[in-house]
Amino acid sequence: MPGNTISKGEVFVIDTDASSREQLSTALQQKAYEVICFADGASLLSEAKLRMPACVLLEVQASDHSGLDVLKQLREENCMAPILMTSANGSIAMAVDAIRSGAFDFIEKPFQSHDVADRIHAAIDEFAHPDSSRQRWIAGCEPLTEREADVLQHLAAGLTNKGIARQMRLSARTVEGYRASVLKKANAKNVTDLLRRIYGQA
Repeated sequence: MPGNTISKGEVFVIDTDASSREQLSTALQQKAYEVICFADGASLLSEAKLRMPACVLLEVQASDHSGLDVLKQLREENCMAPILMTSANGSIAMAVDAIRSGAFDFIEKPFQSHDVADRIHAAIDEFAHPDSSRQRWIAGCEPLTEREADVLQHLAAGLTNKGIARQMRLSARTVEGYRASVLKKANAKNVTDLLRRIYGQA
């Protein structure tokens, strides 16, 4: 940590790319976070049992989906920190799986380290100050998560996936994941069907 800066917390990171890890560490340290890198999921899980990170960044590789397994395991063990996923070749299906399994964001590589550091900071801030004022339910369906409710609100305002991604400071892939999850919970075929169902409740 530079100088006498007080740490805002630890960010646990799994990333196979050494230069990516180094740049990310520098960007996060400039925001007063400490970065702890792990070689594999087992060592990260074992450390997460000892102390709670402020945030977790996990890489998912196409040949090895262990990043998703680590995500699911962290959620099963009630890790309350926001978890962000990265992948060099992430598909919509992978993003949807990550979001449904409890990921906060899904970021495609290559990424700008400062952009990811900003997203991590925003995620930590949102987890610290949740806003429960949004509509979190659709009649007869499983309640929406806070992020799903956000996406729904933007969809109702007519925003595109890219527009929502800009507003929420998420990747378009992540928004697609949340949108798919909302449609599934509402048992709606598409956004028009979804909005008809919601406004039909009034």
